[in-house]
Amino acid sequence: MVAALNGEVEILRRDLQAARDRLELAERAADQDHLLPILNRRAFMRALGWHIAGSARYGTPASLLYCDLDGFKRINDAYGHAGGDAVLAHFAKVLCANVRDSDIVGRIGGDEFGVLLAHANAQQATKKAQALTDALTADMPMWNGARVAVSFSFGAFELSASETAETALMRADEAMYAQKRARPTAAE
Repeated sequence: MVAALNGEVEILRRDLQAARDRLELAERAADQDHLLPILNRRAFMRALGWHIAGSARYGTPASLLYCDLDGFKRINDAYGHAGGDAVLAHFAKVLCANVRDSDIVGRIGGDEFGVLLAHANAQQATKKAQALTDALTADMPMWNGARVAVSFSFGAFELSASETAETALMRADEAMYAQKRARPTAAE
């Protein structure tokens, strides 16, 4: 009798672990961009809210970079959507490879990306954005054996307790558009 019960308990433990594994996989899938191995907008906005709250609570700076690939429509038109997807994947790889483990990269939508920089003020965020620009320039994506020229505009915004995730994203987006307009060679 006891052996039978122990066997049933073991089966239930395995079933419970399998259910936990499936739930973890579903949670990861719900937070990951459908195309890229980075956070999707929903998960990124949640992380942005956490960074705002953490920055306010602990008095440490945190900043948001809003990145928009320049002329992405032109890239899609020239290389097709598969080529455009390859450029997006390469850009995500460059971002992830050039930020700290404590920083968070997400795709906001289309060709727009966000980077949350922990313990970084606006000046440090701008410096990091320039380093990311340099990293992309040094490592342009390839498609069908040819280099694809790509650049991005960015907006840096230091998070404050008075902001919501939505307003912080809006402010960083505004800063990105100001930078884009100031660069005569950047095409949308």
